[in-house]
Amino acid sequence: MLTQSRVHLQALVLLIVLVRLSRPVCVDVPSDTEAVLGKPMMLTCISCMRREEVRAKTHVDWFYLPNESSPRINIYKYVEDIPKEMDGPFKGRLTWNGSQDLQDVSIQITNVTFNDSGIYECLVVRQFEFDFFTPSVSISKNFTLNVREKAGEDTTALYSEITMYMLLVFLTLWLLVEMVYCYRKISKSEEQAQDTATNYLAIPSEQKDNPAAPVTE
Repeated sequence: MLTQSRVHLQALVLLIVLVRLSRPVCVDVPSDTEAVLGKPMMLTCISCMRREEVRAKTHVDWFYLPNESSPRINIYKYVEDIPKEMDGPFKGRLTWNGSQDLQDVSIQITNVTFNDSGIYECLVVRQFEFDFFTPSVSISKNFTLNVREKAGEDTTALYSEITMYMLLVFLTLWLLVEMVYCYRKISKSEEQAQDTATNYLAIPSEQKDNPAAPVTE
C-alpha cells in the first residue's frame, strides 16, 4: 500500500508540472498594420511583466500622429484602473480591450475610416512603491496603420497559425510521453525493491548473514 501511494504521489507531481508548463504565458505580439474601411481594428500593444513587476501601478497612454511631422494626439488613457477615451478625432470609436493584469493594453477602433491611417504610439509606465522611493519603468511602442478599402488575402498569417497549433500539439504529446515514461520507470523501480525485500524475507533465518562472533582468548 505504501509503494502504491508513493507512485501515485510522484505521478501527481508530474501532472502538476505538466499543467504548470502548459499555462499560457505572455507573448509580445506586434500589432496588425492593415485595417479595412468600415470594419473594427484592434490596436495591439503587449507589455510583458517580470515577476517583480506584478504589483506595480500601470499607466497607459495611446497617441496618434497623422504623419511623422505632426504633433502627437493623446487619444486614450488608462489611469488608476480606469480607461478613459480622450476628446479628438476618435471620440466615441475607441474601446478598451486590455487584460486584467495589464500586460495586454490593446484598444479597438470601431468603424475605421481613411482618416485613421497614420502612426500610433503606445506608452506604458509602471511605477513601483518602496519604502523611500518610487522608481518607474516606461515602454513605448509605435507602428504605422494603413487603411484599405477591401481586405486582402494574407496566407502568411494562416500558415503561422497552423504552425503554432502543430507546435502546441507536439509539445503536449511530448510531455505526455515523458510523464508516462517516468511513471513506468518509478513503478518498475518500486516493484524491484518490493521483490528484493520479499526474497530476503523468504530466506531462512539461519542462512542470513549473522554478525561475526567476538573472538575470545
